[in-house]
Amino acid sequence: MQRLLAFVAGSVFGGGAIYALVKPSVPATPVSSTAPQQPPPVNAHGMPEFQQPFKRQLDSSINNPTDNEFLKFGNPGPVSDFLLRSRYAASYNRALRNPNWVAEHLTQNNLKGSGDRASSEFKEDPALPGQFRAQLKDYYRSGYDRGHMCPAADAKKDTESMNETFLLSNIAPQVGKGFNRNYWASLESFVRDLTRSFDDVYCITGPLYLPEKQGDGKWRVSYEVIGTPPNVAVPTHFFKVILARRNNEPAVALGAFALPNKEIDNSTPLSDFVLPLESVEKAAGLQFFDKIERKQGAVVSLCSKVNCTLEHDSWKKKK
Repeated sequence: MQRLLAFVAGSVFGGGAIYALVKPSVPATPVSSTAPQQPPPVNAHGMPEFQQPFKRQLDSSINNPTDNEFLKFGNPGPVSDFLLRSRYAASYNRALRNPNWVAEHLTQNNLKGSGDRASSEFKEDPALPGQFRAQLKDYYRSGYDRGHMCPAADAKKDTESMNETFLLSNIAPQVGKGFNRNYWASLESFVRDLTRSFDDVYCITGPLYLPEKQGDGKWRVSYEVIGTPPNVAVPTHFFKVILARRNNEPAVALGAFALPNKEIDNSTPLSDFVLPLESVEKAAGLQFFDKIERKQGAVVSLCSKVNCTLEHDSWKKKK
């Protein structure tokens, strides 16, 4: 929780105030006593005209960032692979071998279907270059579950849709007991249940790698990497960002949650993991639902519209 609080403070206070306090003063340019200052020229409206700073002419290569002398033999990246599936879209991080994010659109109707996870198997994603894939052997005896970002229960449309959720590009290492198999599963069920209260539910899920304050007072990011050789990063936290809307209401409901990747007691209220959307954006380096105008009256808190509590183990009864 210490890591989350640090990002809340960072997003609220930012760094601008600190810069203003330490910004060096600029010495005034001395004015010659022998030559009187000339007033600046004025425009047609009687307003002063000041000389515009020199602007370097940009050539056509700005529209094609590889069309220059520095990248003559190729652009090294980074590349975020965009993956569009039947029931989700995802962005994949080649360095960490985890999704950056996975986005879903849930309704009461599209949660129905014939898909059955009993016949689904975890598979490496052939859509990704081999050298950047998460591999099945990475998880073998790692001590971590293969945690879905788009849950299998959200993709019951048909067998193919269900199978796509078992691709390792939709998976990240999660603590099993007390998290993936319990608290996190209850949160996934909570998101599905929102379709009873809203016509459309949009959910974006992904990993976080947050710093933790060390004994020497400094903040460091530390996470395990699983596989032999090490290949897949283990996130310190996971987020879910939710936008829910009703057809008869102009305002949308927004909620953001970030949970540590560790065992969480079922008695812990979900409200402990509610964060300002801006805090999750800052931590993840992402912008969520940027087509929504975030002004008073247009956006309301999700937890002001529904009771943000979890019904633990209820998801087991709904399989």
